Amino acid sequence: MIEIKNLHASVGDTPILKGVNLTINKGEIHAIMGPNGSGKSTLAKVISGHPAFKVTEGEILFEGKDLLVLEPDERSREGIFMAFQYPVEIPGVNNASFLRLAYNALQGHRGLPELSEKEFDVFLREKAKIVDLNPDFLERSVNTGFSGGEKKRNEIVQMAVLDPKLSLLDETDSGLDIDALRIVARGVNELMTSEKAMMVITHYQRLLNYIQPDIIHVMVDGRIVKTGGKELALELEEKGYDWLIEESEGNQDDRCHPKKALCSTSGDA
Repeated sequence: MIEIKNLHASVGDTPILKGVNLTINKGEIHAIMGPNGSGKSTLAKVISGHPAFKVTEGEILFEGKDLLVLEPDERSREGIFMAFQYPVEIPGVNNASFLRLAYNALQGHRGLPELSEKEFDVFLREKAKIVDLNPDFLERSVNTGFSGGEKKRNEIVQMAVLDPKLSLLDETDSGLDIDALRIVARGVNELMTSEKAMMVITHYQRLLNYIQPDIIHVMVDGRIVKTGGKELALELEEKGYDWLIEESEGNQDDRCHPKKALCSTSGDA
């Protein structure tokens, strides 16, 4: 579904991504883990088209199309969705109206009929049930006055409404207590199908108890340095990231040697 080749990206003159290679196929959930400042969130933002980041080298192909030539709204219409670590508040913009506008824009792009206000209200309330979001929140301004957990639930409702092909979840577990985490994860799992893909960014193994990835990648200093299965998250939980940082620093010139566990590609390490 998405193929990232030798991706380099910067903020101003500061390089953040330093050669990321990653392929995510339909039906797959990939988890991106790593210490603070390793480039995890930057990767998601570059895929979604955040204007603060400049791609200096490499390419991103989404279903065979060059993603980097598309504006953020065009990427969204093509089927890319991003749930932010810190969802923004939009005072004065009705949540339901905002979602209906986005939904009908997608319908038009897909050549499908739009929904009337009444039809969309029924549709939206059904989607809200996925994460037990109180219907009253649908009539409030977007995320305004919402708790951290309510904002995250509202984002999963947005995901359910927009029905994306590729979902980028940036630290969806951040700020959630265990009950809210279960509810949000349940919603995410319910929306996953064999025709969709997800990239889940997290620091901690606990989220992966609820959203189980097919593949785990570890980022250090703007590169993917290790790839593995579910057992890798448990190893990170036990040992932390320091050992990978040390190995990464010691293998800068031999990063993809076949006998090494470290590799900047998304293939078998």
